[in-house]
Amino acid sequence: MKYTDIAIVGGGLAGSTAAAMLGRAGVQAILIDPHPVYPPDFRVEKLSGDGQIERFRKTGLAEAVLRSATHDGENWIARAGYLLDKRPSQQYGILYDRLINAIRAEIPAGVESIWAKVTSISTRDDRQKLILSNGEEISARLVVLASGLNVGVRRWLGIERRIVSACHSISLGFDIAPVGRTAFDFPALTYFSECTSERIPYLTLFPIGNTMRANLFVYRQLDDPWLPQFKRAPAATLNAAMPRLRRITGDFEVTGDIKIRPADLYVSSGHRQSGVVLVGDAFETTCPVTGTGTDKVFTDVERLCNVHIPAWLATSGMAETKIAAFYDDPIKSECDAWSIEKAYNFRSVSIDDGIYWRIQRWARFMAWFGEGRLRRLGHRIGAQFGAQSSSSSSSSSLSSSA
Repeated sequence: MKYTDIAIVGGGLAGSTAAAMLGRAGVQAILIDPHPVYPPDFRVEKLSGDGQIERFRKTGLAEAVLRSATHDGENWIARAGYLLDKRPSQQYGILYDRLINAIRAEIPAGVESIWAKVTSISTRDDRQKLILSNGEEISARLVVLASGLNVGVRRWLGIERRIVSACHSISLGFDIAPVGRTAFDFPALTYFSECTSERIPYLTLFPIGNTMRANLFVYRQLDDPWLPQFKRAPAATLNAAMPRLRRITGDFEVTGDIKIRPADLYVSSGHRQSGVVLVGDAFETTCPVTGTGTDKVFTDVERLCNVHIPAWLATSGMAETKIAAFYDDPIKSECDAWSIEKAYNFRSVSIDDGIYWRIQRWARFMAWFGEGRLRRLGHRIGAQFGAQSSSSSSSSSLSSSA
């Protein structure tokens, strides 16, 4: 029997981040996952936005991990073949397996990693017992369940998962390359759908190393014939769905494998138990279209490791009343509510044809157009001022010399 304060089940984004944070804080922890090196997996492929990066920085891992990512610096915003804005960007492209392995590299040596599966778990108010597939047994004060969509451990604990929106969206990932040129004109691009009937919210293109990566999001069902059509002829199908896209991208081709991942929205019930806490997708999913799933993971893990676990370990026991403080944390609750609201709003503003959502679409695009115009005007004024200042300095210099 191995004894520890925290047993972390699952070594993906939530679990590996928790292991690194707890290890840096000197908390005794064990990370349990089947994979010594995290395998390729089509999930998060970029970290983006000031808010998301700031949440990542609160974990203390961002600066080290982002060195393995590709920062694009500027993101072009376009719709219907028109460039709306060239926006300064905090986007970092990195494949999910490389992200996880970079985070794992920050886990201190004091955190033990066991590469196995959990085959049995029992919980009490004081200590929790886990039996692993390699025969090892672990006794922990707290189990952090970070096993993502895996339902095995949840079922042993009687935690139910209720789907609230089946196949809410589908994500497609692939590499894209320009035809007849060495590179695209843009550092990164977000291109919004031209019509609601295509059921596409947007296409995002961003660099990972020397490759331009594409994430396309659609609101369709898995048996929709559009999906196999896209796999057979991706460039032609994409151009048919977004006929003015090539005004911005020029001719392009899709290279490599095409990954497809459907996303259900679900919530947990029966999770308020002694000795175990759920984080990330193990607790509740959100829609990849919104990009808020990573915000939820970083918020969950930061609050758990920086606030709640230190308080829980300071007193004996791990009763349900302690665990409830995490689920009721106002910062976590606010992030969860924001994320799920955005999942439904983004879908409606992308495909609903009601007058309210039409107005919302036009308001968004006019706002982007206005921001772009103001940004370009500011650049022109700055350039003119710089030229005038340079000319004045040259004149002053000549006068002094005379």
